[in-house]
This record gives sequence, structure tokens and C-alpha cells, in this order.
Amino acid sequence: MKEKIRLTSLERYWVLYDIGNSAFILLATTLIPIFFNSLANGAGLNESQYLAYWGYAGSVATLLVALIGPICGTLADHKGFKKPIFMICMLMGALGCAALGMAWSWLSFLAFFVIAKVGFSSSLVFYDAMLPEVTTDARMDTVSSCGYAFGYIGSVIPFVVCLALVLGSGFIGLSQGTAMVIAFLLTAAWWIVCTLPLLRNYRQSAYVELGKHPFADTFRQLGRTFRDAKKEKHIFLYLLAFFFFIDGVYTIIDMATAYGTALGLDSTGLLLALLLTQIVAFPCSIIFGRLSGKYDTALLIKVCIACYTGITMFAVFLQALWQFWMLAVLVGMFQGGIQALSRSYLGKIIPPERSGEYFGLMDICGKGASFLGTTLVAVISQATAGFTVHFLGAELENESLAVGTLVILFAIGFVLFCKADKLNKTRQAAKQ
Repeated sequence: MKEKIRLTSLERYWVLYDIGNSAFILLATTLIPIFFNSLANGAGLNESQYLAYWGYAGSVATLLVALIGPICGTLADHKGFKKPIFMICMLMGALGCAALGMAWSWLSFLAFFVIAKVGFSSSLVFYDAMLPEVTTDARMDTVSSCGYAFGYIGSVIPFVVCLALVLGSGFIGLSQGTAMVIAFLLTAAWWIVCTLPLLRNYRQSAYVELGKHPFADTFRQLGRTFRDAKKEKHIFLYLLAFFFFIDGVYTIIDMATAYGTALGLDSTGLLLALLLTQIVAFPCSIIFGRLSGKYDTALLIKVCIACYTGITMFAVFLQALWQFWMLAVLVGMFQGGIQALSRSYLGKIIPPERSGEYFGLMDICGKGASFLGTTLVAVISQATAGFTVHFLGAELENESLAVGTLVILFAIGFVLFCKADKLNKTRQAAKQ
């Protein structure tokens, strides 16, 4: 019999936060883009403008997090700082989500979305940095995978309620707009409630002592971290590789619904397909966590990158709803695995007392990549509006061409990760 995964209480509370925040990101990749599309159409924006502005909003949010994340992460490594800053970011995200229902135009809606996305993404810097403190090196892959796995399946609970409210609003006497407002409030409440056990029980065990000038020390320490990362070539190359390969992952997650909507696919079908992604991602994330006990984590990451390259190529030729459903299944198979293993891989190669600093740098790479990816898709989509290409008997719209550029970034990430892992293994062998 296979050994069951038994999480400690603190590990369970840590996983529970993933269940809470994943409800927002599921809403942000499904209902929110469709709601924004209705606002944009009402204001006279066409499909290319809608996709472009949605991409720009994501880019602004990720750029802001890339700028403030490392600073807050370094500050949070000081004794007593990590949990309060984490709580502030979480509340910013949850309250921003609730505020989406108060938007009076497509532009104000995007502004509230940027606030919510910045809070969400910033909170993950500290959440990820807690991982080396809530578990051990030997259990890190498993616990990280459980976070994503239960986050995917747990987020389905509030999403199904929200989806039923929106699609069945007429049967219960609500307008669809009112149903969306309730959906935003329910998601925000779910997020906050799921965070409370972690806030009550987490204690920062790895830290640097607080100096007389913590804010000034933060910038000095951040500079040292950049210099140290350059000296530690295995870390530097890994972060650079992560920048490229996670670009495609985050861009596909952030823009899947917007892409499908721009291609004219049925919105209800898109929502159900992305719900399927969450369901498929649950067992597949658990499987990757188990596989990490038998196979090298680096090998599994390489498999995920290669598969995501194939998924992107498939997305380029996407024209029918059934193909989007197939895409949803394929993304679900590898989405949790590549995210969880990338997080735990870094956690194993950095000193735990400086986890906030290094996960802050990882956030620069992740969010910077997402900024590059969404901006790239948005710019190419807008610049090639109305342009089509005939290839292998298929007529490719300009949006498909924009998505296809992500393949290059996956390829660069794969090559760099291979080099980083080779250096890491050489370094480990020298220590033995």
C-alpha cells in the first residue's frame, strides 16, 4: 500500500490558505474576464481592444508586485514582520475583490482588479516564504504539491456557488449584475475565513534580528541578496530559467478565458471547461508530489516545461469549444505540478532564514515574466487586429499568433533550467 499523506496541523493551515486565495484566482480566470467583457462591449470596445486592455491590467498588477515584492519580502525576514505584512496584503486582495462589485465603468473595474491582484500576488511572496518554516526539506515537495492540489479542488466550492448564482440569477429573481456583486463578496469572505487558522497558529521561526533601522537595513540587505544571487550561479540561473518558463504558465492561466472569449467561444462552455481544469489539477498535483519521492524534482520540472510547450502549440490552433475543453484538461494535468515543484525546488537550495528575500526575487522573476507574457500577447493582439494566417489548412486569427509567441519563452526556460540544475548537482556533490 502507498503511504498516505499525513499533514501536520501547521502544514494543514498553510495549505488552507491556498484553498482560500485560489477561489479568487479561479474567479479572476473565469467570471471576472467575462464580466469585464460585458462592460467593455457596453462601452463600445471591440474584441482586440478588450483582450489588449485586459492584458495591460494584468501587466500593471504584476509589474507593481515585481517592484514591491522583494522589498516587502526582505523586510519580512526580520523578526516579527512576516505575518503582519502577509495579513495586510491578504486583506488588500480580499477587499479589492469585494470592491469589484462597486465598479461604475470598465476602467474603474480594471483599477479595482489591479488592487485585488496586487494584494493576492504580494501575499503569495510571504506565503511561499513560510514553506521552509512549516515543514522539512524532505516533505517540502509533498506539502507544496498539496497546497496547489487542495487549492484547486477547494476553490471549486465557492466557485460553484458563484457560478450557480450568475447562471441561475433569473430563476431566483436577481439581475446578473447583482449576482456578480454577491459572487465577489462571497469569494472575498471565503478568502479571509480560510486565512484565519494560519494567522492564529503561524510563528516566524527563521528570521534575521531586527536592527535599529529596519527599513534602511531592508534596502541594504536586498542589495546584498542580489549580489549573493549572482555569486550563487545555480540560484541565479534557476531564477532566470523560472522567469522564462513560468511566463507561459502564468500567461495561459491569466488569459485563458479572455482568449477563448476573443475567439468567440461560448462563455458558459468556457467556464465549465476551466472548472474541469481545477478538478483535473487536484489529483495530478498530488501525483506530482508523490512522484517527487521517486524521481528527481528537476526531471519532473523538465517534463512539465516540455508538456506546456506542446500545450501552447495546441492552443495556437484552437478554434472550437471541444478543443478548449481538451486544452483545459491538459493544462490541469501539469499546472499544479510545475508551480509546486518550482516553489519547493527553490526552497531546498536557499537558506531558510533568508526565505523572504529569495522568494521575493522569485516573485520578481515570476511576476516579471507574467508582465512580459501578458504584455506580449496584448501588444501583438492589438497590433495585428484583423490579421489572419493560413497554416496547415487552418485559418489562424491574430489572437492565436500572439499566444504562439510563448513557445519561444518555454524553450529558453528549459535550456536555462538544465544548466542551473547541472550546477546545483555539481555543488551538492562537492559538499559530500
